[in-house]
Parts: sequence; C-alpha cells; structure tokens
Amino acid sequence: MQTHKFIIYQLIVRLFGNRTHEPLPHGNALQNGCGKFGDISNEVLQELKDFGATHIWYTGVLEHATLSDYSNFGMPPDHPLVVKGVAGSPYAIRDFYDVDPDLAENVEQRSGEFKALVKRTQETGLKSIIDFIPNHVARYYHSDCLPEGEKNLGEADDTSVHFSAQNNFYYFPGQDFQQPDGFAPPYTTLGNQEPFQESPAKATGNDCFTPKPSVNDWFETVKLNYGVHYQNGHTHHFDPLPDTWSKMKAVLAFWTNQGVDGFRCDMVELVPVEFWAWVIPKIKQQNPEIIFIGEVYNPGLYHPYLEAGFDYLYDKVGHYDAVRELIEEKGNANQVYHVHETQQGFQHRMLKFIENHDEQRLASRFVAGDMVKGIVAHAACLLMHKGPAMIYFGQELGEKAEGSTGFSGDDGKTTIFDFWNVPTMQQWLNHLAGKSIDDNLLALRQKYQALNKLSLQKDAIIHGHYYSIQWANAGRSFDYNEHKTLIFLRYTESERLLILLNFEPSYQHIARVKIPFDAWKAMRLPAVGLYNLKSLFEENVASIEFYAEGVTELHNLHAGVPIPLKPWTPMVFELQSLS
Repeated sequence: MQTHKFIIYQLIVRLFGNRTHEPLPHGNALQNGCGKFGDISNEVLQELKDFGATHIWYTGVLEHATLSDYSNFGMPPDHPLVVKGVAGSPYAIRDFYDVDPDLAENVEQRSGEFKALVKRTQETGLKSIIDFIPNHVARYYHSDCLPEGEKNLGEADDTSVHFSAQNNFYYFPGQDFQQPDGFAPPYTTLGNQEPFQESPAKATGNDCFTPKPSVNDWFETVKLNYGVHYQNGHTHHFDPLPDTWSKMKAVLAFWTNQGVDGFRCDMVELVPVEFWAWVIPKIKQQNPEIIFIGEVYNPGLYHPYLEAGFDYLYDKVGHYDAVRELIEEKGNANQVYHVHETQQGFQHRMLKFIENHDEQRLASRFVAGDMVKGIVAHAACLLMHKGPAMIYFGQELGEKAEGSTGFSGDDGKTTIFDFWNVPTMQQWLNHLAGKSIDDNLLALRQKYQALNKLSLQKDAIIHGHYYSIQWANAGRSFDYNEHKTLIFLRYTESERLLILLNFEPSYQHIARVKIPFDAWKAMRLPAVGLYNLKSLFEENVASIEFYAEGVTELHNLHAGVPIPLKPWTPMVFELQSLS
C-alpha cells in the first residue's frame, strides 16, 4: 500500500556544520566560518535517520549571488549593490548547473563533493531534496558549467523588445536599471567600485515590472519569462513552446541525472501552471520515484497545481497559520479542524510544518518564546493526517535565532543571507563528538524523536482513517478548554488510537473525553464494554482502564474516558478491548 507519511529534515548547508562561536556581523567566510558538504558525515546522517528523518532537504546548494571571491576559479564576486548579505541569498541563483563554492573543501572538486553527499545520504537509507528556483535568477546569472548543447539564459534574447515569448527575460528597452532607494550595504566600502550597470533593465523577480524596484522588492533577482505577457493582460503565448520552458526542463533533468530524489520548487504560483503540467511528467519519465514539492500560498491554487503533477504542496496559509496562533495563545483549536476539513481528499498531499527558513523560530520571543511548545505543535503536523511533515534544523533543539547577524536583523529567523552559526546545532554536533550538551535540549530532541518514530511506525497514523470527536466534547466538559485542545481518533481495522493535543498553558489533571456511538461504529468496536488505553508517548502515564457506555455518555457531564493532561503536551493512546 502506498504511503505518503515521511519526514523531511531541512538544513542550510552553509550554516549546519559551522563551528565558529562568535561570528562578526557582516563577516565573510574566512572570519565567520562556513559549513561544508563534508560536515554532513555518515555519522550525522545516521543520527538524522535514527531521529526519524526520511528525507534531507539540502538548502542553498546551487551557486548563487555572493560577495565571496573565487575569481581564480572563474567565479568573481557579484556587485555589492545587488547582493543581500555577504554570503548572499541562496534564492538568487547565478548558475543552475553548479554548486556553491563556499560549501566545498576543494573548490575545484565542489561538484564531486556534492555528489558524494548525495551518495552517502542514499547509502544511509535517506533521500535527498534540493531547491529548484524556477521564477527568477541573480542579476549576474551566467553558467560556466553548461552541459553540451545548452545555452545560457538570455544569450539569444532580443533585448530591443519588452516581451517576446522566446526571450528568457523581460526588458525595458532604452532604460537602465536603477538601484532602489534605501539600500546601502554597510559591510563593504564601495570606494572606487564601478556602479552596477544593467542596460536595458530587466524586470525584477517578484513580478516587479519597472526599471527601478523598491528596497522591499527582490531587487537582486531577475524575473524569468515563461511566455506570459504580464503588461498585456497576462496573455499566454505557449505555442510555439517558450524557450524558457526547455531551458528549465534541462535543469531539472540535469539534477535528476545527478541522483537527487526530489525538488522543493520555490514560489511555483509565480510560474504558469501549464509549465508544470508539461515538465513534471517528463522528469517523472526519467525517474518515476522523484518527488515535486511546491511552495504555494494561495489555497485557491491547490487543486490546479496538484492536478499539474505536484506530489505535495506547502500548507502554510492554513495549518501553519492556525497552529502558530494556538502556540501564541491567541488561536482556537476549531480553526485547525476547519483547515483539515477544507482539505478533504488531499490532506495527504499537504506538507505540514511549524518552522522553515522563511518563518520565525518557534522558540523565539516573536512566536512562542518557549521551546517546549514545539512538541505539541509538531504533533499536530504529524498525527492528524497521512501526509508528510517537515522539521527545520535546530527546531528540535529549541533554536531561538537571537541577535542581529548582518543583513538579517534581530527578527527571530535563522539568517539565509549571512555566514553565521546556529548555536543549538553546534551543541548537538559537539555532543556527537563526546562533549556535553544542555540536558533540556537533549530531552526536547528525544521527545521530537519519539513523536517521529511513533508516526512512522503506527499503521493508524500511516494509513488510518481520521475521526474528529471535538464536536462530541464541545460544551459538555468542565475539565479542559475545548478551544485549546484537539481531540481525534486515528484507526484501521486492527489499530485504534485516541489522540489529544493540549495547547493549554495551565496544568490540567483529568479531562473526561467522550467517544460517541458513531465513532465506536466507525472503529468497528462495541459501544459498551471494558477497554484499556495504553499510552504510546508519555511514558509516565499509566494505562487507563474504563467502561464505555457509548452514546449515553454524551448526556452525562461526569462520564467519559478519564485522560490526564499536561500543558503543551500531546497524548497518544492505543485503544484495546478487554471484553
């Protein structure tokens, strides 16, 4: 039977293995250090597998805009006025066919080092995912690693026209690119630096069609042209096939041939759905097992992009937003249920998460301010559905991302623009080397691991049905806050689980949970009889024996299954008949 239950561990290679303890704001790789492909060793990969990861998303692998100087290898630094940070954004790609030289021990062997990482990932029993950034590239884009027969983006463009379906970029003939107001890199002295020149100007990556983007635009990037004439009513020009389609298919085919197991596709809703419906089947002919994950924020586009061939889509505007409100102590559990109900039929294709590189750290003062709250939030990502979940490196250790790093301010996010460190990851890597680690961090990670293992081992979570019993308990109990607690069943014919996710901050002794008659019927169990609940997560919770009275319990406030609840805690019980 096919399963969609897997766990992605996202890590930024540049930061993951960096051991520098006191990096300098705006420091370069020599000053601040830089993680390498080799830091992700066999031992590390085995630990991640034991943790419960099934896929590793290697973020920031492709060569991108940067101030790092590798002129001796044919890779000079970009102009500082079109680079965000010193390391640069991993989403401003400078060469789709090359990897970031900062990540290699031997720059000349950088591609081989990445291939070796992919190989040892797979030999450990894990799968590798990389980014595919289809919508935009760095303003200095130029590939010097082109496969034979391929041409560079823009190489054959007619720059005398704003739009042509066979152009790779959008142009503003007769107009030069104008630097946005308010951006002056503090980390470099421009001095005699020549001004940045782009003539004619190109459209900016976030659909900004002006020669002068604002400082809040993605001004370091250039929008790719898929045959959509945005300034002429978004008209489509797909016949003959736009040149960009073929070029981007070649990129996907190249990395598929390099052995990666999947692509996390950036901002896919800025690229026409027709392209995806054309390209994904072609890549799956090359490797039927490869997966495509789409970053989509508009729920109205879920169905079109799933139908186009995406295996999974981000569940940000929905599950993430609803769970985040709960851990910020201002949300309502019913909103999480509402999201789940609106995704009937495709929940298993929605990737759940509570952290990633775009979002603030859960343990930061901007969100929960408490790393313990991450356990119940992660449980909501894992246990309510059959689909995949994602963990962002350091999340399992309560990383807070404190302080300003350079281009990134003190915003509760782990920087993607700077050479920096992740203190909790440093502790964990030192722990692998036999050094001490904060007991609280280790205990937190062990709880994440227990949840991961549970979700990957229990058939009721992997394949089972879902049944909400929130309605049966609403307004009938004085034992717990129904607006802060998620209560549901997961079951197969041979396995039944009762799950409570408590987002309530106060300690609660006993909650009496009612299981309605229809739920007993769905689980094919008698609604009257003796049962036992075996705790599968909280080891110090004793088995609970109770006598079920089925539907009659709904009319008795004091009846129901007596469940001990702790604040910010998931409770998972296996229901066993004793009759």
